[in-house]
Amino acid sequence: MAAEIERVFLLRGHPEPMPAGETWRIEQGYLPPPADPGGSESGVLEGRLRRIERPDGSVRHVHTVKRGAGLVREEVEREIDATAFAREWPRTEGRRLSKVRTRVRVGDRTWEVDRFTTLPIVLAECELPAADAPLAIPAWLAPWIDREVTDDPAYRNYELARRAGLVGGR
Repeated sequence: MAAEIERVFLLRGHPEPMPAGETWRIEQGYLPPPADPGGSESGVLEGRLRRIERPDGSVRHVHTVKRGAGLVREEVEREIDATAFAREWPRTEGRRLSKVRTRVRVGDRTWEVDRFTTLPIVLAECELPAADAPLAIPAWLAPWIDREVTDDPAYRNYELARRAGLVGGR
């Protein structure tokens, strides 16, 4: 598995104004956890299906497996066709999220701001090349940050999807 190194921030709302970026509509659902999740937080596996609609109307379907929690996680991602997505999607019932993601390039980093439509939450995240890489918070984003939630399991998308399912989310 490849490493995903990512810092995540809870925002007070959707940044306004925000620089122009590419906006995606994302539906994602989480597959049932394995019968034996591994026993420790570092061993937790998440299987995710994602449908991404880009501004030009093109659609991608992606299956992702992640292991671990916090700043550095293992991740394997592969594109799947619409048929495979439709076949597996029912297995995610009760563990789904909808969000609008805006991707903004700032220097050599890409910030992703996710406004969830299934829960009243806005998160910003940025992938890093190394765990100790410096991260400058852009001026347009700084006033909107409530706190960093990189290490808070309550803000992992899997947990948000589970909560959305409990409150009647899609």
